[in-house]
Amino acid sequence: MERVVGTTVRGLRGPIINKGDNLEEIVVDTVINAAKVEGFSIEDRDIVTITESIVARAQGNYASIDDIATDVKTKFGDDTVGVIFPILSRNRFAICLRGIARGLKKVVLMLSYPSDEVGNHLITIDELDEKGINPWTDVLTEAEFRQHFGFNKHTFTGVDYIEYYKSLIEAEGATCEVIFSNNAKTILDYTKNVLTCDIHTRFRTKRILTNNGAEKVYGLDDILKESINGSGYNEEYGLLGSNKSTDDSVKLFPHQCQRLVDGIQAKVKELTGKTIEVMVYGDGAFKDPVGKIWELADPVVSPAFTAGLEGTPNEVKLKYLADNNFSHLRGEELTKAISEFIENKDEDLVGAMESQGTTPRRLTDLIGSLSDLTSGSGDKGTPMVYIQGYFDNYTK
Repeated sequence: MERVVGTTVRGLRGPIINKGDNLEEIVVDTVINAAKVEGFSIEDRDIVTITESIVARAQGNYASIDDIATDVKTKFGDDTVGVIFPILSRNRFAICLRGIARGLKKVVLMLSYPSDEVGNHLITIDELDEKGINPWTDVLTEAEFRQHFGFNKHTFTGVDYIEYYKSLIEAEGATCEVIFSNNAKTILDYTKNVLTCDIHTRFRTKRILTNNGAEKVYGLDDILKESINGSGYNEEYGLLGSNKSTDDSVKLFPHQCQRLVDGIQAKVKELTGKTIEVMVYGDGAFKDPVGKIWELADPVVSPAFTAGLEGTPNEVKLKYLADNNFSHLRGEELTKAISEFIENKDEDLVGAMESQGTTPRRLTDLIGSLSDLTSGSGDKGTPMVYIQGYFDNYTK
């Protein structure tokens, strides 16, 4: 019988994961059991994705505020430190800021505006226009910012992040000065010692600071690169990708995940004879059109994946073929012509008109976004996602 369904995505329910659990075994058992209960067959090139959260939980990759403070204190001593370009997030950054402040005596907090790196807005662009302020050139003090814009609460959280972050720093015993600028060099007028907290632009920011006279430059990816007093750590990303666990601890981004995804692939092959693809995923990469927030607060969408997920899609646009190459055909003739075109398409369609409008993103970023939207971040209880037919096309 002809197939009438393409890609199918299933959120899989599994047990609550705790430190020390054998996640490889749990994922394999969950997939095999889901196939049996739901009546689907496991096929070659199916994909199972696992949220980074349960990987880190199984690894026990946690650290306390005191661990963060110890590392920051070791790196900066008693220096005044510029903490620049943090995202505005209670879950992602606020608890890290408490640890950072606990390790310092004075903080100059420099916020980007009108929004942070991932789209959380302090103010709107329209408000900047009304006040005649250029965010690329104008540096504002806290008093100047308040004079122009007053007190603004975040659309979704109801938090005034300027007041909130300043209060967190001062509650840890450090003094705090707040400024607003989008130019990394601005902070060097206040201190030569900087902790840059941006995610995707961090390498550029570090380079600019180093080339313009900064004496000590670290990023969040340099904090907790190694274990502090037995804490968790991430040798590649440090605090990046971490989020709140308890009031006094963070769950770090998982590390050394390649063995896990390869092991799951091998075990499923052993049990079923099928070669599936496996990846660990964090935040997807998509923008909320209302809140203007980009979801991607993790350093990467996927920290580990099996080899079959390398690369980008190599697809043609069906509507382009129907409207152009085969506009003179209808019905079965059109179906046959498009199917033959797909079966004989070039292995690399970059630049070809037939591929115009297809998504030029890495497979792992696309599949990670699909998985993140499927599993959600709340109480769905589906930390694993099973995807079938993703690599199929119109001819299959």
